[in-house]
Amino acid sequence: MTETIEPKDVVIIGGGHNGLVCAAYLARAGRSVTVVEKNASVGGAAVTETFHPGFRNSVASYTVSLLNPKIIRELELARHGLKIIERPAANFWPVDEGRALLLPYGLAARQAAIAEFSKADAERLPDFEATLERACDVIRDLLLETPPNTGDGLYTLLKSVGMARKVARLPLADKRLITDLFTKSATEFLDPWFESDVVKAAFAFDGIVGAFAAPSSPGTAYVLLHHCFGEVNGKTGVWGHARGGMGAISDAIAASALESGVEIRTSAPVEQVTVEAGRAVGVRLTSGEDIAARSVAANVAPKLLFRDLVPVGAVSEDLTRRFLSIRSGSGTFRMNVALSELPNFRSRPGTKADVHHGSGIIIGASLGYLEKAYLDARQNGWSAKPIIEMVIPSTLDPSLAPEGKHVASLFVQHVAPKLPAPRSWQDQTEKEEFADLVIDTITAHAANFRSSIIARQVLSPLDLEHRFGLVDGDIFHGQLSLDQLFSLRPVMGFANYRLPLAGLYLCGSGAHPGGGVTGVPGHNAAREILRDLRRSKVWAG
Repeated sequence: MTETIEPKDVVIIGGGHNGLVCAAYLARAGRSVTVVEKNASVGGAAVTETFHPGFRNSVASYTVSLLNPKIIRELELARHGLKIIERPAANFWPVDEGRALLLPYGLAARQAAIAEFSKADAERLPDFEATLERACDVIRDLLLETPPNTGDGLYTLLKSVGMARKVARLPLADKRLITDLFTKSATEFLDPWFESDVVKAAFAFDGIVGAFAAPSSPGTAYVLLHHCFGEVNGKTGVWGHARGGMGAISDAIAASALESGVEIRTSAPVEQVTVEAGRAVGVRLTSGEDIAARSVAANVAPKLLFRDLVPVGAVSEDLTRRFLSIRSGSGTFRMNVALSELPNFRSRPGTKADVHHGSGIIIGASLGYLEKAYLDARQNGWSAKPIIEMVIPSTLDPSLAPEGKHVASLFVQHVAPKLPAPRSWQDQTEKEEFADLVIDTITAHAANFRSSIIARQVLSPLDLEHRFGLVDGDIFHGQLSLDQLFSLRPVMGFANYRLPLAGLYLCGSGAHPGGGVTGVPGHNAAREILRDLRRSKVWAG
C-alpha cells in the first residue's frame, strides 16, 4: 500500500537569510515548512567560507547594520550564537598624500573631522543628521508594513488610508523632506547642505551603494536613506561585523528555524514551481523529486523566478513581461583578499591596527570621482578609477585569519552587468584585468597593498548571478528606484508579497522594503502567508 505524504504548509525556494527568517516565523506559528537551497550550505549571499588555507571571509554581503532588531530579538539570534562587533569608526576616506577624512561615532567628533575640510559644513552637520533621522523615523514605520496593493479592492484601500493618515499628521517640512528623498538625486539633496566636495562625496557614497547609478541620478537620495535605517546592538547609525563572518547571521537564523521544526534541505536546486488549476502546489527539484505544499514562497529574485521557475503559460504574457522587465544591476564586483599585513596609507601611515583599519575604507573622495566611475562603466564596461569600499574584519575578529595576517572584503563599483560585445564576464581574463585595476587603485593610496596580497577571490556580476541567483549581479534583487519601491515593488498590483499565481509568494529582497541583510521581507511575507492560511478553510491544514 502506497503511503500518502501530507503536503507541507509551505515550501520555500532559497535558503538565504530572508527565506530562513520566513521559515522560522511560519514554523513558530505551528506551520510545517521545508526550505530547499540549491547550494551546499544555507545563507545565500550571507555566507562565510575559506577562500585560501587559513583565511575565511564573507563571500558576498560583508557588513552588518540593517538586520532588523525585532527579528534579532524574536528569533533569539544571540542565543543561537550571533554576536555583532561594532566598528571603531564609521568610514575612512583617503583623499590625497596628506589628507583623509575619518568619520568617527559621536556628533562632536564628526564635526571636528569635517571642520578640517569645511567649518561651515561642520556647523551644518547637526541639523543634517537630525533631518535624516526624522526621515528614518517615518520610513522605519513603513518597513514592517505590507504595502497597499494598488487596485486591490476595499480592504487595500482602507489600509492605504491608514498609511496616508500617518503621513498626513507629519509637519509640512517633513512631507517636503520625504518627497525630496524619494525623488531627488543624492547630489541634489546634499548640495544645499554642504560646500566641501569631500564631505558631499562621503554622504553621497551611501546613495550609490548597490545602485548602478551616479550620485546625480534621480532616486539615489532614497538609496542614501535606505542605508541609514540600521543599528547595531541598539545603537542607531552604527555598522559592525558578525563574528565568524556574515555566514554567522545565516547560521543563527537557521538554528532558530530548525529549533522550531523547519526542514532545511541543501544541494536541492528547484527546477520548476508546480502549478495545478492556476495555483502553486509545490516544487519539482532538478533531481525529479516533487515536494507538495499548500503554498510556495520564493526567496529568489522575481526576475529569476518568472524567467526560470514559473512554468510557461502559467501567468499571462503581459504579466510575465512585466516581471522580466524589472530593472536590475548593481554595478557590483566583489573581491576577497588574504593579506600578510595591513594597508599602509599615505594619508595615515602605519601597518599596526588602528581605528581607520577597522572602519569602512572608501576610495572615492569626491563627487566628480563617483560620477566619472559610473559614466566610465556605462561607456566602457567598467570604471577606469573604480569606487571601492574595503573592510578588514580580521581587525575585529582574529579568527578569520592566521595570527598577524588579515582578510579584506572589497566591494567595488562600477562595472556593467554585461560588458560591451564582444567582451564578456565569462572571459576569465576580463575578470582578472579588472581585479588588477582594483588592486592598483588601492595601492595608489597604500603603497604596500599589492605586495601584501597572499591570495584573492574574484566575483564578477555574472559569478554573483550563477552562484547566488543575483540576476545581473543585483544585490537588491531589483534596483531601489522610485518606480520599484513600496507599492510598486516588485510590480504594481503585487506589492503585498502575493504573486499572480494563487499560493505563490515573494519573501526575498525583490519585495518591500528591498535589499540588504535586513530579514524584513521574510518577516513580512510570513505574516501574509499566515493570514491567508488562517482565512482559507481549504488551505488551513
